[in-house]
Amino acid sequence: MPSTLPIADPAPADGLLPESVLDGVESRNFGVYLHVPFCRVRCGYCDFNTYTGDELRGAKRSDYAGQASAEVALAGSVLREAGLPEREVSTVFFGGGTPTMLPASDLAHMLAAVRDEWGLAAGAEVTTEANPDSVDADYLLALKEAGFTRVSFGMQSAVPSVLATLERTHDPERIPLVVACARDAGLDVSLDLIYGTPGETLDDWRRSLDQALAQEPDHLSAYSLIVEDGTKLARQIRRGEVAQPDDDDAADMYEVADATLEAAGYAWYEVSNWARGDEHASRHNLAYWQGHDWWGVGPGAHSHVGGVRWWNVKHPAAYAQRMAEGVSPGAGRETLDGAARQTERILLATRVRDELTTAELDDEGRAAIAPLIADDLLDGRAALAGRVRLTLRGRLLADAVVRRLLGD
Repeated sequence: MPSTLPIADPAPADGLLPESVLDGVESRNFGVYLHVPFCRVRCGYCDFNTYTGDELRGAKRSDYAGQASAEVALAGSVLREAGLPEREVSTVFFGGGTPTMLPASDLAHMLAAVRDEWGLAAGAEVTTEANPDSVDADYLLALKEAGFTRVSFGMQSAVPSVLATLERTHDPERIPLVVACARDAGLDVSLDLIYGTPGETLDDWRRSLDQALAQEPDHLSAYSLIVEDGTKLARQIRRGEVAQPDDDDAADMYEVADATLEAAGYAWYEVSNWARGDEHASRHNLAYWQGHDWWGVGPGAHSHVGGVRWWNVKHPAAYAQRMAEGVSPGAGRETLDGAARQTERILLATRVRDELTTAELDDEGRAAIAPLIADDLLDGRAALAGRVRLTLRGRLLADAVVRRLLGD
C-alpha cells in the first residue's frame, strides 16, 4: 500500500521540539491520543491506518500496550527537554482501528502510563472507541475502574442492508445491550452514525436516527460517507458494482438529522456533532478544532504542539522497531508559520458553534460577513455579537464559507 503521509521534513530521531512551541503555551490545554491500529476485518469504506491479523508482518498485538507506554515516556522526556511547563492531561482518547480488540487490561495499562507521566486533570475526559461486538458488561466495567469516563460506539446504522454495504459486522440489536452495559458501568455514551451509504434511503436514515435516540446517548456524531481513493468501496463504485453516493441525498439526510436531533433536545456544537448540553460535548475533539496541544501515540498517529505538527511511521512493525531501539517513531514533521496557523484556525474554528470571533478575521474576511449573512450561510445575530456561527445551510456549505472568509 503506498504511503499517504504528508510530504514534509524528516522528524528528528530524538523528537526534540524547537523553542517556538513555548509561545502561548499557557493558553493551550494538553491531550493525548492513543491509536490502536488493529481490526478484525477491514471495512470497505475505511482508509484509516488499521491492520488485520494477516497484515501485521510480525508485529504482535500482545506487545502493543508496552510499546505505546514507551512512547508516552519518550513524549514526557521530549516535552520536558523543550522547556514546556508541567501540564496535566485534560483529555485522553483511544481511537483506531478498534481499541477494544485489545484486552481491557491493555487499555488500562496505557492509560496508567499517561497518568503516571503527566497526571490527569480533575474531571479529565477519557474516551475509547468501541465496536458493539467487541465489548461486554465485564469489559466496560473494567474500563470504568481503570479511569475511563466515556465510550463511543460505532453504531453507523440500524439497517442491516446499510451495515452490509459498509461491511460492518455487528448485529444492530447489540446496540441497546452494550449501551445498557455502559450505563450500568457508569460511562457516558456517544454513538457514531454514517449517512449517505449507497442504497440508503431517507426512511433507512430516519430509522437509524430513531433507534440511536431510543438509547438516549449523551452525544451523537453523524458523518457523511466519504469515498476515499484506494478503498474497496471506491473500487466497487469504479467498477459499477455499487452506486456513487449522491450529494443531494446526503444534504437531505443531514437536514433530517439536525431537525430530528434538535427536536429530541440535542444541540449541534460542531458541524457533525450534537450533544445533550455543553457538558457532553467531546472535549478531546474540540481541542483539535480549537488548536490545543496533543501528543498522538502509535503507528501513523499525528501530534501537534505549539504550531509544530508531526506524524509517526505507519506500520505496526516499523513502529515496534523504533520503540525497541528507543528512538522517536516520528516519520515527518512541519512547523506552521503565522499565516498557516491563521488559515488553519479559521478552517477549523468555523466548524464549531461560536468558536471563531469576527475580530480574528482580516479586513477581507470581515468584509465577507455581510454577504454570507445575506446568502443565509452565517447567523446575523451571532455576527452582531462578534461571533461566526454557521446557519444550517452554512453547515452544508462549510468549506465554501471558509474560502470566502479567507478571501479565496
